[in-house]
Amino acid sequence: MDLNQIRRRIREFRDERDWMQFHNPKNLAISIAIEAAELLEHFQWKDFEESEAHATAAKEAIADEIADVSVYLIELSDNLGIDLEEAILKKLAKNAAKYPAEKAKGNSRKYTEL
Repeated sequence: MDLNQIRRRIREFRDERDWMQFHNPKNLAISIAIEAAELLEHFQWKDFEESEAHATAAKEAIADEIADVSVYLIELSDNLGIDLEEAILKKLAKNAAKYPAEKAKGNSRKYTEL
């Protein structure tokens, strides 16, 4: 299934429930943040090894949270008329310019420090 098909399924799901009235940009942005926080809860207070083990043990629950974030993000971009695929590709190009591989490879410094 491609992104356009997923977008249509999200619209159908929302519209069958008459939820568009609640899905304004503010509410969708808040929902993205809430679901991202629920994703973070899976890793809170765990060191690297514990987080790796938990990611394996709780893969389905983590996938649910990732899906929740993704659904709200896809719907927000759709409602705002933002081509998500185009926005991602543009952002990747911007990041490539900020973080040239020869300077950024192997370190986590911000582009202003490279």
